[in-house]
Amino acid sequence: MAGEIVAHEVQIDVGGSTPMNAFLARPADGAHPVVLVCAELWGLTDQVRDIARQIAELGYVAVAPNLYHRSGPETAAGFAESDANRTHAFDLLGRLTRDDVETDLRACVAHAREHANATGKTGVLGFSLGGHIAFFAATRLDLAAAAIYYPGWLPVAGTALSRPTPLLDDAPAIAARDVRTLMFFAELDHVIDAGQRDQISAALDSAGVRHEEIVYPGAQHAFFFPGRPPYDKAAADDSWTRVQDLFDRELTQ
Repeated sequence: MAGEIVAHEVQIDVGGSTPMNAFLARPADGAHPVVLVCAELWGLTDQVRDIARQIAELGYVAVAPNLYHRSGPETAAGFAESDANRTHAFDLLGRLTRDDVETDLRACVAHAREHANATGKTGVLGFSLGGHIAFFAATRLDLAAAAIYYPGWLPVAGTALSRPTPLLDDAPAIAARDVRTLMFFAELDHVIDAGQRDQISAALDSAGVRHEEIVYPGAQHAFFFPGRPPYDKAAADDSWTRVQDLFDRELTQ
């Protein structure tokens, strides 16, 4: 466990006319591996910043980017959950492209190594849309580990980065990079049903990815975050222990 934590907003050059805002949290002393923290549909909210702080407390340099930044400065702090914001956020995710997201994630890692004393291996952690992004990151970046919570739209073309083809088709790229992949699912998920879970597992098996899937009985989509109706403490606590074990094993040893 780390001691004092330093956390602040940063501006990261991604080669465009304006920088990308992100939240960075790290132990005050020493050099540590990087963990990218990928947000839900709602963007870079306070809950995501809290997760970055928790990752830093485990001894990592956590960077949580605002991947909606190209759509304007009003995206910088994320969005409250509402039907109107859901519609708006789906419009924003429809503007994401694979190349732009790869550029942003690579820039986060480079920034952490240049400005936050980060070193060593890199991991990624993502929730829902962020899980989708984390899966994508594992196909493109040099990662050692990916912790992926209830990732939507992997086996079906048409949404987020599953355009023009499903992201799941790129599972062989994860195997080629030897990214240890841990995926968490909810039994009663309204986004990812049992058939999709089986499809994901089969594709990872076929590709030769080092992976494990955990399905929590009775849990619903978005079970991880406290203070929200789907929160399931037992599933959240167990999954977080597994995330810590994964990163400890793959990033620090």
